[in-house]
Amino acid sequence: MKIYLKTEDEIELMRQANQLVGKTLGELAKHIKPGITTLQLDKIADEFIRDNGAIPTFKGFPNPYGGPFPASICTSVNDVVVHGVPNAETVLKEGDIISIDCGTLLNGFNGDSCYTFCVGEVSDEVKQLLKTTKESLYKGIESAVAGKHLGDISAAVQEHCEAQKYGIVRELTGHGIGREMHEDPQVPNYGRRGNGIMLKAGMCLAIEPMVTMGNRAIWMDADRWTIRTRDGKPAAHFEHTIAVRKGQAEILSSFEEVELLEGKLY
Repeated sequence: MKIYLKTEDEIELMRQANQLVGKTLGELAKHIKPGITTLQLDKIADEFIRDNGAIPTFKGFPNPYGGPFPASICTSVNDVVVHGVPNAETVLKEGDIISIDCGTLLNGFNGDSCYTFCVGEVSDEVKQLLKTTKESLYKGIESAVAGKHLGDISAAVQEHCEAQKYGIVRELTGHGIGREMHEDPQVPNYGRRGNGIMLKAGMCLAIEPMVTMGNRAIWMDADRWTIRTRDGKPAAHFEHTIAVRKGQAEILSSFEEVELLEGKLY
């Protein structure tokens, strides 16, 4: 395992890439409403990222199971946990949820963040899933400080979600991030406090709880990308890229623009 500690200059470049991801999610939030297709959302994101001088990292991203990813964002609707492929057939409707995962490459460094949006009014049960998943992300970030261990992040996420009887997806993890989208170490959403590598200042991590309303079991569609819950129940996915610091982690990505448009916090 090779973990690259970032300099202050590199962290600043990562912040710029991640802030652009946040702005892209904010731009998409303006268009998320019943009747829009996931392909239309992808075109909006691709144009916005390129207009801001960056490259959408996901487009063409290699796949160990099949062909490269064909789009600029992942659009995961309802029971899709992650890696949903934008298409013209998936039309958002009232009561849906959609997790949009977005990555940018700007000035040689990567940004990566995900937000789960409500399409119109959703059920209270689904709102609670989103609220708990988002809270668990920040619980994990609270533990991402120098001197603690990777397992402290993982356990914080797991404990918060399982206390509400939700499932934690185990086959997919967060990850280190920097010049490459996926770097060491992997950041699971389950684990034991005090286990795993010790966190050091300068580590940059993408922490991303993937949480199911029902059973945590998942399966892959024939497209070799789309990951769904086996029981067909909804899943939520929130992600921030952070820099490990002494005392308190620094969040490099941002939900600010999305939350301003929502006018509320889940």
